[in-house]
Amino acid sequence: MDFGLTKSEKEMQKAAKAFAKGEFDKDMSLELDKKKEFPTKVWEKAGELGFIGMHFSEECSGQDLGLMESCIVIEEFCRKDSTLGSTLAFSSYGSESILKYGSDELKKKFLPEVAEGRMLSSCAFKENGKGYNFKSLSTTAVRDGDEWIINGEKTYVLNGGSSGFYSVLCQTDSDADITKGLSMFLVEADREGLVADDVGEKLGLRMIKTATIKLNNVRVPASNLIGNEGSGYKQIQEFFDINRIIISAQAVGMAQGAFDRALDYVKQREQFGKKIAQFQITGHKIANLSTTITQIRLLTYNAAWNYDQGKNDSKLTAMAKLASTKAAVDVAAEAIQLFGGYGFMTEYEVERYYRDSKVIEIFEGNRGVQRDAIGKDVIGKIKK
Repeated sequence: MDFGLTKSEKEMQKAAKAFAKGEFDKDMSLELDKKKEFPTKVWEKAGELGFIGMHFSEECSGQDLGLMESCIVIEEFCRKDSTLGSTLAFSSYGSESILKYGSDELKKKFLPEVAEGRMLSSCAFKENGKGYNFKSLSTTAVRDGDEWIINGEKTYVLNGGSSGFYSVLCQTDSDADITKGLSMFLVEADREGLVADDVGEKLGLRMIKTATIKLNNVRVPASNLIGNEGSGYKQIQEFFDINRIIISAQAVGMAQGAFDRALDYVKQREQFGKKIAQFQITGHKIANLSTTITQIRLLTYNAAWNYDQGKNDSKLTAMAKLASTKAAVDVAAEAIQLFGGYGFMTEYEVERYYRDSKVIEIFEGNRGVQRDAIGKDVIGKIKK
């Protein structure tokens, strides 16, 4: 299924597949996952070849492409290796806010570093115990002349402790409505008063550091304000739309990768004198899984295409995130079932696809968060 991809998109897909085949070494990946180490060499090469920040402008070392192209590449990467693929996909995490709303000065200073695989980026939005409720942020930014002073703590910060900078959401006006009282700031990782503490052992995506970020009287210049003061809430809504599409592409790739391995296994494994694939029950399982993957791919590509056409639909992005990540978990779980006992062994990889897919299902809003967004949009305002 190619979704009617253009010639250039097919070439991009082919290039991504070739890169993953040549650079994603299975033994290396298993070792990095075990040691929780970042795949530096693979990341640097991906940056050199233009696979990171493809939707950045050429002035920022990108390719001026859309989310559609990014999704195609991310899917191929995660299909080959769920952890390496996601690690590369998230290497530019948080930079979308700079790309969309940052000043030319901020873009030129930081985005080329990210796109070329020389700097990781991140964002710090969530606070402990508050989830995605931004109405009562405790992280504040107070203006002091030509600087802002930031105090607070952010949790579950992806690439935390490894990033060159963080896009930090702060409360700048406690008296204003949430749509006007929040602002976003770029905070360099080496600013005095910023400390990153690792959150500890994780189930999946173990190559990516995750940290709690503490900001104690961190001073940043006024020029580090991303966009306009008071526009933070609007910025994070679009940020979530973009990243839910990117995460959906990861989920499609993970589902396809787990399926590929399960399909290959049942076509080779014999039981009761027959290949497992020859049993009707197995055939039905394969049919259901294949159908599900096709459905989530279409939904994800539709969301990406709409965004690229300037017709962003938050309901559609939430649907893509909800359906694709749930499917990735379900497909990986069924793949383990088809492998039987072998499915629990690291060398067969499907257990890692399950662990990684479970993480992205929760990340950027779990099923409940996505259903809230979808339901609110579909139901609309109710007249009293």
